[in-house]
Amino acid sequence: MIRRAGAADAPAAAEVWLRSFATLGVRRAHSADEVRAWFAGFVVPQLETWVSVAEDSVTGLLVLDGPELAQLYLDPDRRGQGLGDRFVALAKRQRPDGLELRTFQVNEPARRFYRRHGFTEVAWSDGSDNEEGEPDVKLTWSP
Repeated sequence: MIRRAGAADAPAAAEVWLRSFATLGVRRAHSADEVRAWFAGFVVPQLETWVSVAEDSVTGLLVLDGPELAQLYLDPDRRGQGLGDRFVALAKRQRPDGLELRTFQVNEPARRFYRRHGFTEVAWSDGSDNEEGEPDVKLTWSP
């Protein structure tokens, strides 16, 4: 089930983010405690945050910030089961005029995933604009 996140979901959503981010091979810019505080104090209460829940556990999250698909992370053991597809479909319904996002250039599986969902790579950076200092790519989707 996918539903809007509430304050009680922030800790579990942060843990999904941390587990998923750890698989990217990218330096994390903030400590685990800082990520948890960011989810509890900013992401869940101030942004449009959605979570997937199975057996009372958060298994994935989607965060929308205006036209930006700001976060899409799945528990690593939930990848390849269609959950990401469901989150992207939800994001497109919520933002029917279009979406944009950034992902790390080294994250080729994510780049393929978004291209498969109609996103186009439109700009590349050297990483000087993100906290991780990792080269990224901007993708956009237009209906």
